[in-house]
Amino acid sequence: MASLVRHVTFDCSDAYAQASFWAQVLDGRVSDEDAPGDPEALVETEGVSVLFVTVPEAKSAKNRVHFDLQPQDRSRDEEVERVVKLGATLVGDHRRADGLGWVTLADPEGNEFCVERSAGERERTE
Repeated sequence: MASLVRHVTFDCSDAYAQASFWAQVLDGRVSDEDAPGDPEALVETEGVSVLFVTVPEAKSAKNRVHFDLQPQDRSRDEEVERVVKLGATLVGDHRRADGLGWVTLADPEGNEFCVERSAGERERTE
């Protein structure tokens, strides 16, 4: 059998704070085993879990890997607004007048991720 992805892991400066942000974004939860100040914190979701590990180095360059999020119960624009209210910042707006495109955001520690159109929005523009 081939290997399975157990976690997607991010280095960060505050594992618990990052996990708390991403748990809200992904409608997941921070593991009951994790607490503020812990060196690691796990976000459990219906999909792949996300692990945050505290490291001494600051983020210094653009991510080589990032999440592309597709909202399930709201539009792309509604999801962008929601995630910005949670603490994300706008990096690049690639939305087009015809409804296509995506938005690039950064989490509180500067890790980039994209928000794409929902499945319903995709169906309406195909």
